[in-house]
Amino acid sequence: MIATVVWGTGNVGRAAIRAVEAHPALKLADVIVHHPDKVGRDAGELGGLGHRLGIAASDDIEAVLAAGHRAVVYAATGDIRPDEALADITRAVRSGAVVVTPALYPLYDHRSAPPEFREPVLQAIADGGGSLFVSGVDPGWGNDVLPLLISGLGTTIDAIRCQEIFDYSTYDQEDSVRNLVGMGHPMDYEPLMLAPSIPTMVWGGQIRLMARALGTELDDIRETMDRRALDTTVTTRTMGEFEAGTQGAVRFEVQGIVEGEPRIVIEHVTRIHASCAADWPTPPDGGDGAHRVIIEGRPRIEVTVEATDEGENRSAGGNATAVGRLVGAIDWLVDAQPGLYDALDVPLRPAVGRLGRKQG
Repeated sequence: MIATVVWGTGNVGRAAIRAVEAHPALKLADVIVHHPDKVGRDAGELGGLGHRLGIAASDDIEAVLAAGHRAVVYAATGDIRPDEALADITRAVRSGAVVVTPALYPLYDHRSAPPEFREPVLQAIADGGGSLFVSGVDPGWGNDVLPLLISGLGTTIDAIRCQEIFDYSTYDQEDSVRNLVGMGHPMDYEPLMLAPSIPTMVWGGQIRLMARALGTELDDIRETMDRRALDTTVTTRTMGEFEAGTQGAVRFEVQGIVEGEPRIVIEHVTRIHASCAADWPTPPDGGDGAHRVIIEGRPRIEVTVEATDEGENRSAGGNATAVGRLVGAIDWLVDAQPGLYDALDVPLRPAVGRLGRKQG
C-alpha cells in the first residue's frame, strides 16, 4: 500500500483523511497540522470519522517528510499564502513524494503558469524525483474533465459554461468568506478575490486548459463582475451575523474569448443567504450548492452535480469530490514517471475496490 501523508486538516484536509483511509491502495501514514491544539490528536478524530486511527497529528514537518512516505495530500490553503504553499509543496516533491493539492491556482494549467511557480516545481522534481498534480477545490473536475467529457457528446458546440452555485452560510472558513470574498463588508470594500485580474489568475488556467483540449485558440480572457447587498440582516450557523446593506452575493465570469465571443466560461454565483440575489441561478432543488455544466449547441446539454458530505452539507460535498479527484490520482501518479501533471494528463478512473466499502 502507498504510505500517504495528509498535510492540513481544515475543510479540505478533513475530507482528505477520509478519502485516503477509504482508498484500498493507500495507507494513511501521517498527518501534519499547524495549530498547536491539534498536535497529538488522532487522525480519525480530525477527519470526522468517529473512531480512532491510531495516528497522532504532528507539526514536525521535517521528521514526517524524512520518513520517506510515498505520497502527500497538501491540504493547507494557498489563498493568502501562495509563496509559503509553494515552498511547502516543493519541499515535499523534493523528498521524492507524489504530491496532490488544490493550493496553487497558477498550476491548474502549468504550461501557462508564471515561471516563478513552474520552475521551482520542475527543479524539485529533478532534484528529488517526486511529482505534482494540482486540481481545483471548487471543484476542478467541474472546470476541466466533466465539461470536456460532455463536449464529446455534441454535434456542434457554440459555448461551454461551467457554473458553481454556492451558499456560503454553511461554510466553515470565515476569514476567506468575509475578507477574501467580501461577504458582510460594505459595498465599497474591495475584497482581494474579486479585484480585477484575480479571477483570471485563479481560473484562467482552467480556461486555457479546456481551450487546449478542444484545439481552440483564445483571443483573450475577460472578466465580468456583479455584486448585491443584503436586503435584511441574516444569521448563519457557522459565521454569525451579516448585516443588511453589506455584500450578500457575488456573480462573476471568467470568459475565454474565441473570435470575439465568450465561448468557454467559468461562472461563480455565491451567496451568504438564499434570499440575496434570488433572480440569479440557483440549485435545481433550492439547496445550498450545485455544480453545473452547460453545452450550448446542438444538442444543448446540461448536467448538474449535487454532492453532500458531513451530514447534508453541500459545501463539504464539493470539497469531498475535489479531494476524491486528487486522492484517486495518487496510485496512478506513483506508477507514472516523475513530473508535473495537469487534469488532461491524469485520468479520472472508476472507484475500483471502493464499492460497498465502509469506514468505521
